[in-house]
Amino acid sequence: MSALRTQIQADLKAAMLARQPLAVSTLRMAAAKLKDADIAARPKGIDAISDEDIVALLRGMVKTRRESEAQYRQGNRPDLADQEAAEIVILEAYLPRTLQGEALDAAIAQAIATSGATGPKDMGKVIAALKAAHGPALDMAAASAAVKAKLAAP
Repeated sequence: MSALRTQIQADLKAAMLARQPLAVSTLRMAAAKLKDADIAARPKGIDAISDEDIVALLRGMVKTRRESEAQYRQGNRPDLADQEAAEIVILEAYLPRTLQGEALDAAIAQAIATSGATGPKDMGKVIAALKAAHGPALDMAAASAAVKAKLAAP
């Protein structure tokens, strides 16, 4: 069993013992998603998904909650928006730190230099180099936008 999966299960048990309903429901939801992903991977001969796949799954859950939170705030439902925000905090605890700001800019500059990219048509090469060097630490949406901006600049 992967370390991340083990940590989620242990934290779920601890939240149940501490009677923390929000943490219990959020972690149960994450555990159910993991089980669904494991079942979907079985026809490919994989018993359990990897930590990288778990990180991707958790990032998807966080993204969904961010979108829901924005819609609830727009719909004047602060109670539901606050619940979504609290679930995001719980889920983000299992995600690796993402590159942001200057660290992301430096990683992009390094990837551009190593890939020899000269313009927007080389974006795929730069993204591949970034993934190879910083895989789980990348927020692909932010990285793609930043790479596009850097390559489009003269």
